Order: sequence, then C-alpha cells, then structure tokens
Amino acid sequence: MILGRVIGNVVSTKKEESLIGMKLMKVEVTEGSENGKHLVAVDMIGAGNGEEVIITTGSSARKALRSENRDAPVDAIIVGIVD
Repeated sequence: MILGRVIGNVVSTKKEESLIGMKLMKVEVTEGSENGKHLVAVDMIGAGNGEEVIITTGSSARKALRSENRDAPVDAIIVGIVD
C-alpha cells in the first residue's frame, strides 16, 4: 500500500464506459521511493482535497471495486483516509 495526499480531481468528458460514475482523484505519493510521483486513483470512499490517503495498486485495486466494475481498467484506488 502507498501513502499519498489528494491534490485534485480529474475530470474527463469521455472515458471508458466501465469508468462512468467513478470519481478520479490526482494523488501525490508522500512516502518511500516513489515520493513525489503523481497517480490518478479511483476514489470509492469520498476522500477530499488535501487529505492523506492510503492507496492500493495493481490487481488488488480491481479487487476493491464493486463486483459490477471488476473489469474496469483501474490500476490505483483509494482504500482509506488517514486520521
């Protein structure tokens, strides 16, 4: 898992049909060797700008999606908000 900070949302007027209805957030990695890297992550929990979040990537990210969206091309998802 990766720690990061939400720095904005990503708006897309056209996207893959399976991504419709998913909120996309721009996240800056804040820990480890990827520090400073930016990711686009699906937000299923309602994170807001400036919040520190926990992200999972790869096949684990797809497992965190609702069952009807498991085939969506998702590589990063916000799974927690750090208190």
